[in-house]
Amino acid sequence: MRNAFAQTIEALAAADERVVLLSGDIGNRMFDRFKERFPTRFYNTGIAEQSMISIAAGLAMCGLRPFAYTIAPFITSRCLEQIRVDLCYHELPVVFAGVGAGLGYAELGATHHACEDIAMLRCLPGMTVLCPGDAMEVRAAVPATLSLQGPAYLRLGKKGEPVVHADVPKDFAIGLGLVVCEGEDVCILSTGNVLPIAIDAGKLLAQRGVCTRIVSMHTVKPLDTALLDDAFSRFACVATIEEHSLIGGLGSAIAEWLVDGPPRRARLVRVGTPDAFPHEAGDQAYARQQIGLTPESIMQRIWQTYMSLSKEKVPA
Repeated sequence: MRNAFAQTIEALAAADERVVLLSGDIGNRMFDRFKERFPTRFYNTGIAEQSMISIAAGLAMCGLRPFAYTIAPFITSRCLEQIRVDLCYHELPVVFAGVGAGLGYAELGATHHACEDIAMLRCLPGMTVLCPGDAMEVRAAVPATLSLQGPAYLRLGKKGEPVVHADVPKDFAIGLGLVVCEGEDVCILSTGNVLPIAIDAGKLLAQRGVCTRIVSMHTVKPLDTALLDDAFSRFACVATIEEHSLIGGLGSAIAEWLVDGPPRRARLVRVGTPDAFPHEAGDQAYARQQIGLTPESIMQRIWQTYMSLSKEKVPA
């Protein structure tokens, strides 16, 4: 995902001279080509992330379109006051990209985890929260942010994520979910780089005769309420999958939407990270295994709910 971001922002800068890139002393090699082509439009602000957001705000006030980039917790929780006051209050079109969101840097411990960032940011007025599902969605999301008149958070994985889409989705639009595959029994709404896990969980459900619709909810704010209306009317079970706390993320956003509306057919199942700091070190795959964010665990959660709602008893 981070390579897709670097390549896309370079192409965007070539097409639009308003585009500037700020980095929090990270990705220097990755942005070498950008620096060579646009030396006056790249700012390495060092490990001063709060200042980076404020600088981006000033650049936006001058008519530029700034993109700020660094590790997810350092560009979100560390800069929350600047994001709230400098960007949201002034409704400035600044995109700040957090790399390694969720458990992307799991091996570096809790300081480098970002499992609360969606919760922090989606409650801010005027904020758009984007969580692409793979590198192709990143390539679509970056240029799409130029249509926004306010701030946006771009939540990125780290590297090596499986590519789900064969090409850049032509029907990508901020605020509209992408249907990855159709199904008629249950619906999985995935956000961010757990999309491949959601797809694998769907395949395991298919082996048990459960046909699963998979949707990439790449926009957590604003929600695609038309898609949600359809899903909760058509399916017996709707599950949300995210590498984010169960408190305040996609599942919470949908639960809030659900409780404010009329009774729906579907039962909601939320899968995410627990309300606890991990105290064991390990890579992302290990961390996911420990908390049950795997295709097998997700399949079991959905299967149990689906079967409890079914009138027919089907052997496991």
